[in-house]
Amino acid sequence: MLKTALKPRWILSLILALAIAALFVLLSQWQFSRSQDSAPPPPSTTEQVQPLTKVFQPGIPMTAGVADQMVRMEGRFLPDTRVLVQTRLQGDRDGLWVVSAFEVADSGLPSAVLPVVHGWVPEAQAASEVPEREGVAVVQGRLLPTEAPAVQVPVPGQVPTLSVAQLINVWDVPLMYSGFVVSFETVMDGSTVQPEAPLEAVTIGPQPQETPLNWLNIFYAVEWFVFAGFAFFLWWRLVADDHRRTLEEEEDQDIASDQHSPQQLQPTTDEVRT
Repeated sequence: MLKTALKPRWILSLILALAIAALFVLLSQWQFSRSQDSAPPPPSTTEQVQPLTKVFQPGIPMTAGVADQMVRMEGRFLPDTRVLVQTRLQGDRDGLWVVSAFEVADSGLPSAVLPVVHGWVPEAQAASEVPEREGVAVVQGRLLPTEAPAVQVPVPGQVPTLSVAQLINVWDVPLMYSGFVVSFETVMDGSTVQPEAPLEAVTIGPQPQETPLNWLNIFYAVEWFVFAGFAFFLWWRLVADDHRRTLEEEEDQDIASDQHSPQQLQPTTDEVRT
């Protein structure tokens, strides 16, 4: 077996198997590293209010290190942009979020818009009693990532999720941030605007600090490791088959040699008598 394994072609095959196995191991390590999602930043960081333009820019995806940050931004609420976001829980009550478009000043790009959540109402009819905010304002709140779009039966003035991809078409604006702010404080004309009934303030605390595991990535990591072992197994199996064929060929040659060798001459009766 060792003699067969030391043939040049099987040595080269072993080197190839080692290279393939090393690649599979690297892929396995990569999947293991991705199995742990990035931990959210600690509250000591997120609860310190930062200027929005310092921590986040429009038109780019939001990362875990930016999400959940308390931010402060200056700009103005755009008129006639209020929408209601469906299926929002306030404790154990189902209702809607009241949202409008906020054009951020000093964003570095013209007309960069960010959705702002003003509060929660129990039903759509109650939202008509809430005055629409328009004009220059300073908003402070928690920055959160955009939600995925959802397809539902359209209701005028309502959207199923707080999706920037949908709102950019609803509001017909050229550029938006890929996230939204839940307002904790809004200052207009030098005065703080407090939510008044039926509008209720929405309170969202810091994210839990546990780092979640992605079991699908762990499964892929184990799978790549098994593939690495299979590369060596396949090489060993091919060498074993070659060794077995070599033994069979040698056995056939021995049998053929025995069949074609001259038979020993048997002594005659006269020679025995002599």
